Amino acid sequence: MFWALLLEFLIIFFSRVIEVSIGTLRNILVNKGYGKKAALLAFIEALIWVFVASRVIGAISEEPLKAIVYALGFAGGVFTGSILEKRIALGQILVQAITSHESGIKIADILRESGFGVTTAAAEGKEARKMILIVYAKRKNQEIVTQKIYELDPQALIVVQDITSIRGGYISSFRNLIK
Repeated sequence: MFWALLLEFLIIFFSRVIEVSIGTLRNILVNKGYGKKAALLAFIEALIWVFVASRVIGAISEEPLKAIVYALGFAGGVFTGSILEKRIALGQILVQAITSHESGIKIADILRESGFGVTTAAAEGKEARKMILIVYAKRKNQEIVTQKIYELDPQALIVVQDITSIRGGYISSFRNLIK
């Protein structure tokens, strides 16, 4: 009896982790414009929810611990979903960096050699000439871009923004496949 109950708790917990993780991915896909894929995940998510929730609700008076396991699975799913979101990193970003003028020139050259498109603009800081670097990249390359900037200018100010749409400009289709 104990092992059967433990197995049921584990099934509830891991089913809930999977369901909530799928929900996280579904939300990301909706926000990034992948409606058909999101709809498929929504179907799977709802299916899991119906079976697991009915199992918990139907037996909550005899086994109130199932509700706690269900809630723990939800928390585990939120945590797992956040890890998945960072690993998948769908979408594009726009990185803006304000650096010293000298560092900006070097950073732009290194980023361009690495295959990233960089736009530069001269700027004036409070006490010195500055350079603004604007880099368009895939989200999964955010760490690469920011690390290259910080290596040459640890004092750089970096702002990263998610992009929902981009149009025009020079974006090489071959480069876009790689980066």
